[in-house]
Amino acid sequence: MNEVVIYGTATCSYCLRAKELLDSKDVAYTEYRVDEEPHLREQMIEKSGGGKTVPQIFIGDEAIGGCDDLFALEQAGELDVLLTQKGESNG
Repeated sequence: MNEVVIYGTATCSYCLRAKELLDSKDVAYTEYRVDEEPHLREQMIEKSGGGKTVPQIFIGDEAIGGCDDLFALEQAGELDVLLTQKGESNG
């Protein structure tokens, strides 16, 4: 399974929704809280190609975008494929 990373904050309702979706699918993820560690915001912006809002979600090496983008992938039936396909960095 590809690594999932979420950059977010404690009070962001979109962050909570995205994590709820991943939790419902039993997907493990790493969460970086930019409200607790502000230096991570610059890392998030660079890694996402300029995304400044939270959440910023990554599956493997791919920047997914935010909560709406994650739900759109789920709706299209593409989220499970992204989660399970082997990324270039995963072998």
